[in-house]
Amino acid sequence: MIWLAIAAALAVGYALGRARLYTRLADWTNWQLRFHLDRWVSRPRQAALFGLLLLTDPVRTASAWRHRKDPEPERAPALKFRARDEDPS
Repeated sequence: MIWLAIAAALAVGYALGRARLYTRLADWTNWQLRFHLDRWVSRPRQAALFGLLLLTDPVRTASAWRHRKDPEPERAPALKFRARDEDPS
């Protein structure tokens, strides 16, 4: 009977791992903060949502918070194309 309980626990653990609930929660939170912030109009709601994002994806959230006021990266110069009849030198 104990083997049946162990097999059931392994099956449930496998199913929960395949469902990736934690990743889905992080994706949902990120989506809400990026595109639907108007639904979370009050500061306490936004703080709760940000806290949830911090719990689900702490590395990227902390990195984004640290670099939120960085200047824009320098852009490469535009490509120049030469016409066919131009001298290649």
